[in-house]
Order: sequence, then C-alpha cells, then structure tokens
Amino acid sequence: MHSLKIAATGMAAQQMRVETISNNLANMSTTGYNTRRAEFADLHYQQLARAGTINASDGTVLPTGVQLGLGVRPSAISVDLAQGSLSETNGDLDLAIEGAGYLEVTLPSGQSAYTRDGALKRSAEGLIVNSEGFAVAPEITIPEDARSISINAEGEVFAFFQDEPEAQSIGQLNLAGFSNPKGLEAIGSNMFLETEASGAPNVTTAGQDGLGTLRQGYLEDSSVDPVREITELIEAQRGYEMNAKVITAADQMLSATTQVR
Repeated sequence: MHSLKIAATGMAAQQMRVETISNNLANMSTTGYNTRRAEFADLHYQQLARAGTINASDGTVLPTGVQLGLGVRPSAISVDLAQGSLSETNGDLDLAIEGAGYLEVTLPSGQSAYTRDGALKRSAEGLIVNSEGFAVAPEITIPEDARSISINAEGEVFAFFQDEPEAQSIGQLNLAGFSNPKGLEAIGSNMFLETEASGAPNVTTAGQDGLGTLRQGYLEDSSVDPVREITELIEAQRGYEMNAKVITAADQMLSATTQVR
C-alpha cells in the first residue's frame, strides 16, 4: 500500500513548510530580512499503463493511461526579494538601500560577503564596520576629529570638522548587484555569499546599472507579513493533519485485511 509512504512525504513537506514559516516569523523584526517560501514538486510516477499505448488488437490507443503518483518532495526554499519598509533612525551610520543591491563586507578569511543590513558601526580604529565587526568594502576610516559624517544617495561619505565649513570626502560606499540574487547562500547574521547560481557580483556606484540608492538615517525593515504567515501556518497545519488522517485510514484498511477469515 503506497498511501503510507505517500502520506509520509506529505507530512514531511508540511513540516518543512512550518519550519520555513516559523523562521520568517522569528525574523519579522530582523533588519533587511526577506521572506522565504518553501516550494515543492511531485515525485516520480509509477506507470501502470502508459498513455498512448495500444490497448487492444484493433489498435485502440489508451487516451490517458494509469499513472500513480508517489508523493511530494521539496524543490526549493525561495527568497521573496520584496523591498521592506524604511524606518527612520537618524543614525549617521544607518543606511537603507532603496532598490536592488547589497553592501559588501570583508570576512576575517578575506572572503567577501553581502548584506542589506545597513546598521553600520564605527570600530575603535575608526573603520566603518557592520554589526559583526567586519569592515565594509572598500574600507573607509572616519578621522578621530570628525564631528559628524554625511552619506549621499550615491554612497559618497563626507566628514565635517570643527571650524571647517566645507565637508571633506573620505571615501565611497558601493553596492553589489547579482544576476540571480535568489541564488545567494545565506550564512546568518544577515549576510550572504556568492555562489555559481547567483553569478559574479557587479560592484558599482549606487544608482547605476539598475542598483538602488542609499538613504542615510534609515534602516530597512523585514519584509515579513505576519498576517500572511499565520494564514499559511494554518494551511500547513491542516495539510499535515490530512496527511496524518490518510496514514490512519491506510492502517485501518491493513487491519481489516489481516482480519479476513
């Protein structure tokens, strides 16, 4: 009886869906977080009678055949790249990306990672770093005597000094774009790594080549919609219960078979 295994794959699929939804809800307050969606595909089919085969000596052809599906499998957990709303913070080093693109940071290994979390900080050495302490690329050092900084929409960083009316440019923040940003590998801490699926990064000035612009004093909120997530959670729960009901029914059918005298 294949229904036991089929229902088991259905329960496993709904369990993965619930886990994905729970991760979304857990990150509903995470800066720059994008909603994930679990996607599924049907498994292979047992061909009991193939469509189009000859069914009789007179040449009659089966119009549909008999194909028995054997369950479901996860095909992907896709990222919804919707723009999150912007929250005003008034922080000098808080940056929101309006549109496509990622900030580049340098990991301790020297590898580049990418993030939309613009809650930047200033290290003890004056470097602009992310919340994990990794330097934003290209490295920009804020002078100790700078009383404030300004970052324009294109990412150019200016410092203001005491008794100097004109701001001085101290560096340029760039954005990285990908041909397939859904192919990036999430490594936690709001960071992603380049993969063969994502393609190589196109690092350029904000506002060019289809990339977004920067807005100082704002942060991008999570794009999670709690109402939608709760609705999908209820659907996944009902789907899990129905698959469990199939297993119960199949077990009762097998019990009835063993009791035949």
